Amino acid sequence: MKIAIVCYPTFGGSGVVATELGIALAANGHEVHFITYKQPVKLELLSRKIFFHEVSVPTYPLFHFQPYELALSSKLVDMVKLHQIDVLHVHYAIPHAYAGYMAKKMLEEENIHIPMVTTLHGTDITLVGNHPFYKPAVTFSINKSDVVTSVSTSLKEDTLRLFDIQKEIHVVPNFIDISKYHKPYTDCQREMMAEKEERIITHVSNLRKVKRVTDVIEIFDRIQKKIPAKLIVVGEGPEKEKCEKLCRQKGIQNKVLFMGNSSEVDKILCFSDLFLLPSEKESFGLAALEAMASGVPVISSNTGGLSEVNQEGFSGYLSDIGNVDEMAENALKILSEDETLKKFKKQAVEAARVFDTKKIVPLYEKLYSQAIDSLKEKI
Repeated sequence: MKIAIVCYPTFGGSGVVATELGIALAANGHEVHFITYKQPVKLELLSRKIFFHEVSVPTYPLFHFQPYELALSSKLVDMVKLHQIDVLHVHYAIPHAYAGYMAKKMLEEENIHIPMVTTLHGTDITLVGNHPFYKPAVTFSINKSDVVTSVSTSLKEDTLRLFDIQKEIHVVPNFIDISKYHKPYTDCQREMMAEKEERIITHVSNLRKVKRVTDVIEIFDRIQKKIPAKLIVVGEGPEKEKCEKLCRQKGIQNKVLFMGNSSEVDKILCFSDLFLLPSEKESFGLAALEAMASGVPVISSNTGGLSEVNQEGFSGYLSDIGNVDEMAENALKILSEDETLKKFKKQAVEAARVFDTKKIVPLYEKLYSQAIDSLKEKI
């Protein structure tokens, strides 16, 4: 198949998953075309099966906000015709599903029919998409998609609750290539980050308020009072300054390392002992899954799709949002004894195997084929 993928090309979860999906599809022999405003951050190498097409948005004084969705629709039409694309897969409802639908209608004027698969990732539904300004367009775009998927059962339920959806929503979870998480790094030495006796605790996010990053600091503060530990925070965002201030107030600034955005999260995780994700909302929890695949148990909230990823008492523990005392207690259950930590590390990898690329990507391939066949029957 020739597959066009539309996504946000950033560090966010939806863009990462879309990029990894395209790479996996190319490895399976499909021709994949990424269509977005810049090359996705995880798309390091193009190949004879992977192509990137940049969407350029002309700047005109008339427009206060440049109409990206119009430029994207036009680019999709051009690329579908030029490369004879078989199926369009858009990630994130806004504005990709809307732009995809417009492209479909323009192509139909030239008797070109192409199915569109829309994958819902979370914020596009629960926050932005549910805003009164966007809700009618999002509802319309989802209902006009040929196939709709969500990354968790929780997100599917949220979508059906918030929108008047007439389409079936298929749950296809996020995934990772487990094989990539077992490569030894010669420069992976714990003493680069912490003393030998210290446990290394990690948090990775875009440091937005919804991630409750100050809770990460509070949990760590309770942990470090009981056992020697260091905290590594990876990412950039609006809550960073507040977290740095909180660390100074608690006198733990020397025990917390703010690493900024990094393309080497796997190297950081490989010497981590525990991952903290106390988010207020997570449609899936890809960061938790990546940690588990690296053999890092997870302490998380029980919101959204996290309970579908993090297995209570096996890969880690789940608590109610904001219950930092319980999260710290559960963290200490894992960290206090070497044997217990070793057991949880092994179990975290076992839990992650459920979401291996080889198990999930075929689900998308099957949906693509069904969408193509169904559209042919209608024509």
